[in-house]
Amino acid sequence: MSSFNGIGVSPGVVVGEVHRIRHTVVDHEVPGTPRQVLDALEAVAADLERRAIAADIEVAREVLQAQAMIAQDPALVEAIGARLTDDITYPDVRPAIRDAFSGFRAALESLGGYFAERVHDLDEIADRTIAELSGEKSGPVILSAPSVIVADDLTPADTAALDMRYCLALVVAKGGPTSHTAIVARGLGIPAVVGCNDAEQLESGDVVMVDGRHGLVERNPDEATVLHHKTREDALRARAAAVTGPGRLSDSTPVNLLANAGSVSDAVSAANAGAEGIGLFRTELLFLSRETEPSVDEQVALYTDVFTAMAGHKVVVRTLDAGSDKPVPFLNTVPEENPALGVRGWRLTRNGTGVMRRQLQALAQAATDTHTDLWVMAPMIDTPAEAADFAAQAREFGIRHVGVMIETPAAALLADKVLAEVDFGSLGTNDLTQYVMAADRLDARLSDLTDSWHPAVLRAISLAATNATTLARPLGVCGEAAADPHLAAVLVGLGVTSLSMAPVALAEVRGFLATVDRATCIEVSQIALAASSAEEAKAMVSAVLES
Repeated sequence: MSSFNGIGVSPGVVVGEVHRIRHTVVDHEVPGTPRQVLDALEAVAADLERRAIAADIEVAREVLQAQAMIAQDPALVEAIGARLTDDITYPDVRPAIRDAFSGFRAALESLGGYFAERVHDLDEIADRTIAELSGEKSGPVILSAPSVIVADDLTPADTAALDMRYCLALVVAKGGPTSHTAIVARGLGIPAVVGCNDAEQLESGDVVMVDGRHGLVERNPDEATVLHHKTREDALRARAAAVTGPGRLSDSTPVNLLANAGSVSDAVSAANAGAEGIGLFRTELLFLSRETEPSVDEQVALYTDVFTAMAGHKVVVRTLDAGSDKPVPFLNTVPEENPALGVRGWRLTRNGTGVMRRQLQALAQAATDTHTDLWVMAPMIDTPAEAADFAAQAREFGIRHVGVMIETPAAALLADKVLAEVDFGSLGTNDLTQYVMAADRLDARLSDLTDSWHPAVLRAISLAATNATTLARPLGVCGEAAADPHLAAVLVGLGVTSLSMAPVALAEVRGFLATVDRATCIEVSQIALAASSAEEAKAMVSAVLES
């Protein structure tokens, strides 16, 4: 094969030599004593901690820290000790190590969602421990020249170890649009293709062209092919660079272009990228790594820094969205059969801890201190009663702009009643897509179903947007769908009034929207709604917009 197709998750066109990453798998007996096994586990934990400290990429740093904590878990040490009871040299310690991890593995798999994803972390720690004992552990990936990284999958440890000065692009066989690889690539602004099943045929030294916008990897491309892809990409980037200022269509219809953020540094990046404000500030990052709830004063300090970075612009804050793929140790304490459908987001108020009220208090205080145009919205709202409850509590603290996330089919179907209780809404297309399609967005095997282009998802969005227009309520999109220029045009045609995305995507979306008018956006939105699949919708809309 010379052409390999996958899912394009970060745009750009590059040509370079492949650097193939293969993980070490020890397939022979590994002798050792109980003490040596525990020493190896400690060495793995220490190495993960070092990598976390050195990591420049936030996503990789957080997961590496979590993996180090798993490797240091006393329960894991105890499980290994229960299987290696004698102070002797066992001829092969691999079965005991695997068996010790198996109980934890089964428990996480049974929980599904985020927890099931952590099974891969356990497998990686077990592999690293065995490799440490055998002396066959993989050395660091050393890049001495610009390279295209190709792998079956990239763990956070792999990514953190890469010298990004020489990383031209990422190509992996596994993963989907919301995988760690996709998020890291978009954050770095380098081309990336995931879900490229045939990438295993590529070897180090192969010369490839990667088109991260169209999900194409071409081996030994000719000059004409490279020129075609680069010319098209350069034209798109030039168009993006040529348009500045507030988002507008070609007929001057305004489209508020905002940025997603989860930290102060993200807010600074948003300001530098010309965002008109923050359309989604994820507050859970302040809570995820804590064993206890941060105090009101601690929260005020963080929010103040974020609001200061976006001085003069509106900031839309999502209240704590803990649960499912973002569990918080001191809140999500009850095991759930299906965490994605469990007590998460605003549903945490059912626990009676008061954490949401203290967060609202901190947000209101920080906004007052910084004179910020604060908009606050609650996640996982299903019913008008929940929307009214949130609005009443937020207004108690003097918060003027109160909204809800529309991210469940129930909220979309009842948008006329839900939005009537608040001042605005925001579509969380990542969760809305997985709930409409009943497909876990973290499961790479279902990546063809977790596509926001699917007409079923777009019909849910259309219903919510129509009701928002009738009620004169602003309705934004803050999920991954907003960063796709063609899909952004469809969303505007459906009635969406603002789009929030990663800061690196702003220029391209701004530049593209400036080339289409409202009538065209409405035309392609109707084409997408009439399609029978995500692929058909995308192809038909692209045919119109690219012409």
